[in-house]
Amino acid sequence: MTDHSGSIPAPEFSRFVSAEAVRRADLTETIEATESERRKLAERLELESIGSLTATIRLRAVRGGQMIRVSGKLVADVVQTCVVSLDPVPAHVEESFEALFAPEALIEDPGEEIEIDPYESDEDSPEPMSNNRIDIGELTAQHLSLGLDPYPRADSAAFEGYDEGGEEVGAAAEPEEPEKPNPFAVLERLKTRQ
Repeated sequence: MTDHSGSIPAPEFSRFVSAEAVRRADLTETIEATESERRKLAERLELESIGSLTATIRLRAVRGGQMIRVSGKLVADVVQTCVVSLDPVPAHVEESFEALFAPEALIEDPGEEIEIDPYESDEDSPEPMSNNRIDIGELTAQHLSLGLDPYPRADSAAFEGYDEGGEEVGAAAEPEEPEKPNPFAVLERLKTRQ
C-alpha cells in the first residue's frame, strides 16, 4: 500500500534517545524488537521472518557536546528466501556499526553539488537528529538490512542447466582460434644467424 500523503511512514522498530540525556552522561542501551515490530520489519526487508533482534548501543557526546557518537552491535536470527529455489534460508546476523549525529543546524546543506572527500569516512559525516533525538531502533534496522546476505542460497539449491563455470551445459562450443604466430619469432631467428 502506498502512502499518497507524502509523509514518511513511521519506522517499524523505533527507540528514541534524547541527545540532552547523552550530553549529561554517556548511555548504554540494550533494545529488543517485539514480535509485532519483528513481523513489520520482516515485511519491510522482504524476509520470511525475524526470530529475534537485539542490539546493545553506546551513545556518547563528542566535539564539545555538539554531536553524539553512536556505536552498537546487533544480533538477529532471520529467515530469508533462497534466490534459486525460494526455500527458506535461516541466517544469523551479527553486525557492528557506528554513526555520528548532529543537530540539523550544524549539518551543511550540500546545495546543487556534493563534494566528496576521499579521506573522510562515513562515520565522520553526521546524520541529522530529529527534534534533538536519535532513533536507535531505526538505526539498528538499517544496519540489519546492510548485514543481510543479498543473495541467500539454500545448501540444496543448484542451478539446473549450468555448470559451476557459469556456462550452459550442452551449449555449442565456440571454435578455437588457430594459434597466431609470434611476431617476435622472426627477430629471434635473425638473432641466431649472427
